[in-house]
Amino acid sequence: RSGLGSSSTFTVGLINCMNALEGIYNSPYQLASSAIHIEQNLIKESVGSQDQISAAYGGFNEIEFYKDGSFSVEPKMINIERKKSLNDHLMLFYTGVSRFSSEITESQLSNMKNCSSQMHELYEMVEEGSKILMNPKTPIEEFGELLNSAWKNKRSLSNKISNTQIDQCYSAAIKAGASGGKILGAGGGGFILFFVSPQHQINVKNALSNL
Repeated sequence: RSGLGSSSTFTVGLINCMNALEGIYNSPYQLASSAIHIEQNLIKESVGSQDQISAAYGGFNEIEFYKDGSFSVEPKMINIERKKSLNDHLMLFYTGVSRFSSEITESQLSNMKNCSSQMHELYEMVEEGSKILMNPKTPIEEFGELLNSAWKNKRSLSNKISNTQIDQCYSAAIKAGASGGKILGAGGGGFILFFVSPQHQINVKNALSNL
């Protein structure tokens, strides 16, 4: 209930353990597919599919989903200095609110027909984000600006994704020097991630000292 993908990661780990007991090897694709099937079809939870894939594959990947339910995973070759720079710009805070992601996701799914333009914009941002991270000559700050645009888009998908508390946290962080951020997972609580230049991080930390 934190938005960090722990439920899907647990499912992938459990399948992996059970396979090991039986002496069975599953590819990352099979592991992820089984976890998605268990969560979405057997338990019938309204959850996405990206967390299971991230847990099964590991690494820094671009995931593409297809209409037939299949997917492809492309590892992104980001140099060590660039990856370190990205990590050095990220701050993670716990909102203090735990929630059931399926409830948030259900409200988002029911509103999907009204969010076609936002979904297309979010899709296009994936390629833009990849280009920023893959090109060491592009200022890393552009990724923070992209996160800000993505968050504005995401929060419009459902009125349950954000709330007054989250909006106040976000505004306070931006005012203190963050260039972008987003609530992780389905939204409504859990963890919130900010992109902040190292020189502004103490200001953001102080602004969100209650978290």
